[in-house]
Amino acid sequence: MIKTDILIIGAGPTGLFAVFEAGLLKLKCHLIDALPQAGGQLTELYPKKPIYDIPAFPEILAGDLVSNLMKQIEPFQPGFTLGERADTIEKLDDGSFIVTTDKGTKHHAPIVAIAGGLGSFEPRKPPIPNLSNFENKGVEYIIRDPEVYRDKNVVISGGGDSALDWSIFLTDVAKSVTLIHRRNEFRGALDSVDKVQELKNLGKIELITPAEVVGLVGNDKLEEVVIKRGAELFNRECDHFVPLFGLSPKLGPIADWGLEIEKNAIKVDNSLDYQTNIPGIYAIGDVNTYPGKLKLILCGFHEATLMCQSAYQRIYPDKRYVLKYTTVGGVEGFDGSKKEAPKATVKSID
Repeated sequence: MIKTDILIIGAGPTGLFAVFEAGLLKLKCHLIDALPQAGGQLTELYPKKPIYDIPAFPEILAGDLVSNLMKQIEPFQPGFTLGERADTIEKLDDGSFIVTTDKGTKHHAPIVAIAGGLGSFEPRKPPIPNLSNFENKGVEYIIRDPEVYRDKNVVISGGGDSALDWSIFLTDVAKSVTLIHRRNEFRGALDSVDKVQELKNLGKIELITPAEVVGLVGNDKLEEVVIKRGAELFNRECDHFVPLFGLSPKLGPIADWGLEIEKNAIKVDNSLDYQTNIPGIYAIGDVNTYPGKLKLILCGFHEATLMCQSAYQRIYPDKRYVLKYTTVGGVEGFDGSKKEAPKATVKSID
């Protein structure tokens, strides 16, 4: 049995930052995540893509943000159960919880914070008859490492931000980039659409619209895609076909925990601490919903901070916590480390 003060379900950026805020309150954390590594979607979906709205970072790669968060929480020695999915929850008579994973690992904590992002997700796949035959043999639904596409012929399908952004990014990596969309209009950011048009004019992207990929050709691996444009059918040489039609998020077993759910998200009280309808269980980050909710990483950081303050009061109802700024109190890790501003030197003047 793994015991901790706050059990965090989800090791994405919001869950990781919660470890830091809990550590300032001398609360220990343990994290469960179905993925084999920390970082959530940032690590799994777009580690090499830049993020532009993290305070004090005009631009930072998603993977680097995760690395920085891991370094920031290192002094607080969090535990991790990775590659396992939180499956069942049991509330004990004392109000604490036991959460068991799909592999039977049990965790005991007085506080559970669900920071599962969008939950588990599956890619939306195009209706191509032999699509599954080429999965991991040239067909990918997520771009994790752009270097895989170095000097390759890449065909991307889709009309949203991911399709546009990766088409732009891979022009400096791949041998050729072809972007196919079933409409002439795109749903992505206007500057991305303009950039794709510019790259098309420069001959760096082949843009085929309105069209769709209807067939795949190859032996042991993908060699060509079959494209339909109107009544015309034609083939295009292709080493990698990446259909980017979005993801279908699912809460998974958490949906059966008795929590109040609205549109595949967990309803919380945002006027105070992001607590759910079950006392002691919180939901922070993209997994929750409330009036005015914004699914932004920086909002998740804010929610994690208030959640930890509330968790402290639940664990220690008789203690009064006085907020101390890190510029004053520093950061004292569970590993004995201490970060603090240098003390002012008192010196008399003759």
